[in-house]
Amino acid sequence: MRRLLPLLTKAPHAGGRSALTCRYRCGDACFHEVPNTSDNEYVGDVIAGALSRRSMMRAAAVVTVTAAAGATALVPGAPSAEAHGAGGHPGHGHGRPSDGARGLRFRPVAPNRDDKVTVPEGYAQHVVIRWGEPILRGAPSFDPDRQSARAQAGQFGYNNDFLSLLPLRGERGRQLLVANHEYTDEFLMFKGYDPENPTREQVEIAWAAHGLSVVAVQEEHRSGRLTPVTRHPLNRRLTATSRFELTGPAAGSALLRTSADPAGRTVLGTLNNCAGGTTPWGTTLHGEENFNQYFANGSGPTDKRYGIGSGATERKWERFDDRFDAAKEPNESHRFGWVVELDPHDPDFTPAKRTALGRFKHEAAQPRLTSDGRPVVYMGDDERFDYLYKFVSSKRMKKGGSRTAREHNRTLLDHGTLYVAKLTGDSPAAEVDGTGKLPNDGEFDGSGVWIPLATGEVSHVPGMSAEEVYVFTRLAGDKVGATKMDRPEDVEPSPRSGRVYVALTNNSNRGKSGYPGADEANPRNLNKHGHVLELAEHWDDPSSDGFAWRLFLVAGDPKDPATYFAGFPKDRVSPISCPDNVAFDPHGNLWISTDGNALGTHDGLYGVATQGSRRGELKQFLTVPTGAETCGPVIQDRRVLVAVQHPGEVDGATVEKPASTWPDGPGRIVRPSVVAVYRKDGRDIGV
Repeated sequence: MRRLLPLLTKAPHAGGRSALTCRYRCGDACFHEVPNTSDNEYVGDVIAGALSRRSMMRAAAVVTVTAAAGATALVPGAPSAEAHGAGGHPGHGHGRPSDGARGLRFRPVAPNRDDKVTVPEGYAQHVVIRWGEPILRGAPSFDPDRQSARAQAGQFGYNNDFLSLLPLRGERGRQLLVANHEYTDEFLMFKGYDPENPTREQVEIAWAAHGLSVVAVQEEHRSGRLTPVTRHPLNRRLTATSRFELTGPAAGSALLRTSADPAGRTVLGTLNNCAGGTTPWGTTLHGEENFNQYFANGSGPTDKRYGIGSGATERKWERFDDRFDAAKEPNESHRFGWVVELDPHDPDFTPAKRTALGRFKHEAAQPRLTSDGRPVVYMGDDERFDYLYKFVSSKRMKKGGSRTAREHNRTLLDHGTLYVAKLTGDSPAAEVDGTGKLPNDGEFDGSGVWIPLATGEVSHVPGMSAEEVYVFTRLAGDKVGATKMDRPEDVEPSPRSGRVYVALTNNSNRGKSGYPGADEANPRNLNKHGHVLELAEHWDDPSSDGFAWRLFLVAGDPKDPATYFAGFPKDRVSPISCPDNVAFDPHGNLWISTDGNALGTHDGLYGVATQGSRRGELKQFLTVPTGAETCGPVIQDRRVLVAVQHPGEVDGATVEKPASTWPDGPGRIVRPSVVAVYRKDGRDIGV
């Protein structure tokens, strides 16, 4: 068990992650030099030249109070939410289960360090699918002592992250489950693993455990249970050696050509797929995030800007395939760090890496449509002091499921304009003191602009070609003065209000010597707990070039004066730390999963009301086992789906010395898994 960390003491790793997680998930990114060494302005640096708050918000024209009944407008003088009804601190399980916004009427789970998935009273859970379960025809049953790359390529992959559930047309009671497999932890996969001398067999198993899975699942009529349908014709595994296509304006660029692919259009594999998105046309999007850690012997400023090290890698893949050695194949790393589009309903579709969406550490990509049917995709670059982006397509979606419509819609993300965000605060710099104390106007808020980077073959960045903008998008953001943020991760537009919510997980370097201090969009120095930003586009038009913003949540222990919950009384909310993935339920509530809880308890899943009198009321729905992270939430009427990633990933843990016995009990190997939670009485979640 981890020791309960005091709220204001310095932790040895970012958030509450173990050293083992830092080592294998992101290549110890927090212990390396911050890749962004640009001199871009921080929000606090430009406050003095900003417009007044009233004129700024008037210019933003955020008059979308009618966009959703009960929404609170981003306008001057808007009242804070007030609590109604009885109940104590939800973080300690107080209050009636019937209290709360619709969709959040459950008794909150108390923070804990139990080695299990803990759910509210009245709810049940079960494991939908585990690492290694066969999903393709001919794949053997999982045997950790006899695992092979061929077996793993037909089995559910490791460390499930993003999840999507899609309706399966023509098959009643069935859905398609799509899952990312972000990374492997060889210490927890192989007995006697020697990190200095991995075997080819171990490396090839790890290649096969990365990537994506598609598996049909059968719903149980009277509950929220889901059961995999093995050997379904749409079941699919895509791994680090599967074929992917580069599409869009940078495809074929000299920057993407290698000795194995002189055309620069075909890539083997997808790596470090973190979160993602589900499109209105029925495909899924998958963000390639910490890809840099797989490439050895980097050199030059572009490799450094993307965090590619100058020495050997942790996993030593470069010993077994030259493409992972940047000294031998300098362009191979340029073929990772993209958004991948997959059509789960078409097993013959070659997944596409959409270069028009830019290359960086993509946490996720979630579209919304403009009024004339053009998709807009919001994206975060998960790095300390990196940027927030969006892509606006120039093509309209065709409705319907015809072959013509599907083929057209699979080109939507190849044509359009890529933008990066610049945020400006509206309070005097002296009022943002780094403690999280609210400025005199009562909110951290301001305005922003979307700066265009490239449209098709046209660059909007002086000194960079369009191809360079797409392949080295971080450098383009540096050049145009984008705002450095505290690890922008998942970004989700509300399907009800149109507001966009950005999870900013943490940044323990903010305010340290040599690094920028707090600003209004990132208001705490040594930011261990993170925050959630709410953004409203001008005139509620996703294609707009400007927006208003404010901080919706400033995470941490509600007893800490540095926290903020959209104005909701803090004695009535659950503690939360390190927001990561976000999703919406059918009622318009935002659900937040956490990664690296720095409050000393286990990570979990939380629901928070975004509208009405209970706006800001946050309640913990579940916690995950020892060492695990909560990922990929899907919130349906009758079930909540979460990916329990890296259970047992605690410093010193191995297959022989496990730190967790989840999900199958003592004597069994720890296995990342997908869990479904549902009400015992069969009714809808939280109503």
